[in-house]
Amino acid sequence: MLFKFSLQEFQSDREYRNISNRTLTSYMNVMKEFHEFAIKYEVVNLEDCTMSIVKNYLIYCQKQRGNNPTTVNHKLHVLKIFFNYFEKELEIFNPKTNPTKRLMYTKEDVKIEVFSDEQIKQMLKYYQKLKYRDKSLYAYRGYFLIIWLLGSACRLGETANLKWTDVDLLNGVVTIMGKKRTASSIPMTDKLKSEFLEYKMFMEHTFKTLPEFVFTDRWGKPLTDNAIKCIFKHLKGNMNFKNVRLSAHTFRHTAAHRMLVAGASVATIQKILRHANVSMTLRYFALWGTALKSENDKFNPLNNIDV
Repeated sequence: MLFKFSLQEFQSDREYRNISNRTLTSYMNVMKEFHEFAIKYEVVNLEDCTMSIVKNYLIYCQKQRGNNPTTVNHKLHVLKIFFNYFEKELEIFNPKTNPTKRLMYTKEDVKIEVFSDEQIKQMLKYYQKLKYRDKSLYAYRGYFLIIWLLGSACRLGETANLKWTDVDLLNGVVTIMGKKRTASSIPMTDKLKSEFLEYKMFMEHTFKTLPEFVFTDRWGKPLTDNAIKCIFKHLKGNMNFKNVRLSAHTFRHTAAHRMLVAGASVATIQKILRHANVSMTLRYFALWGTALKSENDKFNPLNNIDV
C-alpha cells in the first residue's frame, strides 16, 4: 500500500470508530510529520517502513524539534496505534515486521510543577486590572479561565468543549465529557458557583444570546485548544515565571496539590481528576508525600505499639 494512501485509510478508520476531533487531529498531525520524515528516506510504500526509520524519526523529534520525553512517547504511542491497525486489521504487517512492535517508550522525568499562591494572585491581578479598566471579554474570560481551571481541575480539551448546557447552576454540578467520551459530573464549590453566575451574566450582556460554549472568542465561537494555549502563551510573556510552565495542565496539577495538602484521600483526588487508573493519582502522593505527615502522625501503626 502506498504510504500516502495509508494515512487516509487510517483517518477513515478512526472516524468510523468515532474518536473525538481533538484526538483525531492529534493522531493525524503526528502521522503527517512522520510521513514527511519517511519521504526523506525514499519510503513510498508503507511496507518499507522499518524500525530503524521510526527510531530515527523519534530521535529527530527529540534532538531537532526539541520534543521532551513526554511528547516523544506520545508520538510513539500514535505510531504504535497506526502500525498495529495495519497489522491486525489489514495484515500488511505481522508481529515480526511491525516496525513499532519492539520499540520501548523512553524514560520520563517525573516532575510535576505547580503554581504558588503569589503566582496565582499575580495572574488574577493582571486580568483584574484589565477587567476594571474596560470590562473587555478578553480580560474577564482570562480571569474566569484561571478560576475555572483551579476550581475544577479540568483538562484543556474538557475546558474547550464545555457548554453552558453542561453547567447546572441550580444544583451546583458541571458535567464533563472526559477522555474516551466518558461523561462525569463534578460538584462546584460555592465560590466557583458564584463566579459562574457572574460570568454568565457578563456573557449574556456581551452577546445578544448566550453562546453555546462557555469559553468563546469575541464573535461567540468556541475557543480551540490552540486558542487557549495562546492565551497562556501571552500571559506567560506578562508574568515572567521562570520556575513553572504556564499551561492548563499546570493548573490541574496545582489543584491536585492543594487538595492533597488539605488532606484529601487518594480516592477523592482520583474522582475529582477523573483518573481511570489510580496509578496516576499515586504519582502525586509520591511527589508530595510530606503533605501527608499529619495523617501519618495520626494513623501510623507504631502509635498503638509499646516499643
